Amino acid sequence: MAESLIHDLIEAGIHFGQRASNWNPKMQPYIYGKRNQIHIIDIKETVKGLLLAKKFITRTVAGGKDICFVGTKRQAKAVLEQHVADVGMHWVTERWLGGTLTNHRTIRSRLKRLEELEALVESGEIKTYSKKMESQLLREKRQVYRNLCGIRNMASLPGGLVVIDVRREINAVREARKLGIPTIALIDTDGDPDLIDIPIPGNDDSMRSVDVVVRELCQAITAGKTMRREKAEGEDLPETEQTSTRRRSSRAQYRSASARPEPETGEGGQPTEASAPVATEPTAT
Repeated sequence: MAESLIHDLIEAGIHFGQRASNWNPKMQPYIYGKRNQIHIIDIKETVKGLLLAKKFITRTVAGGKDICFVGTKRQAKAVLEQHVADVGMHWVTERWLGGTLTNHRTIRSRLKRLEELEALVESGEIKTYSKKMESQLLREKRQVYRNLCGIRNMASLPGGLVVIDVRREINAVREARKLGIPTIALIDTDGDPDLIDIPIPGNDDSMRSVDVVVRELCQAITAGKTMRREKAEGEDLPETEQTSTRRRSSRAQYRSASARPEPETGEGGQPTEASAPVATEPTAT
């Protein structure tokens, strides 16, 4: 599995970094070398970060929390909307609205407004408005849907944030750090790894490299959901069995005690007068 993963990462060109003149010195531990003024990322560090991220995501999803993916650059939009939607998680591929995490209540109110506008369109009631008002409502609906459709089912704050390109999504990273939400990022040689809890060093400008990383992370989400479902089923079954076993055992003890009363004994283990058998005199014939 590790060999096939390494092969896919190399084929995707994830080891190609930015130009040496644009690098961030904090990325030095993740750089293998330099060729033609282009930094080469150490593929071992990429695999290490990816495996750590998968382990964390599996544990988080199994614990009942969700993961939110953020990637507004062109190379990441189609990949996130395809893979993340398949596993039922949340994503942001348009503009990151300020306060999406720190002011989540306002975001939920905008999503409620989206539901109201969709209800107007489905029922046909929007036709009762003037042409100008109808056009304004439809434009508002398109705008809210475009920005928030990926997180419309995110009822609470996520348990982790996955970011494609730290420099581009710096606002999302800052909000997550402010709330203490763990962050994972595919980070190029021009990014700052100190802002991320689990960095995955790699080329964030290649659609193929983004596709491989997101695909692997979504597999971890699937594994976490399976563990969550098995845990929920396992918690119900043993409790039922334990309750039924407890009822049977108590009922059996009650029956055995009522059917076979033990004689009362006094000192030395001798039967008392109350429990000793009564001797009867023979009758005269």
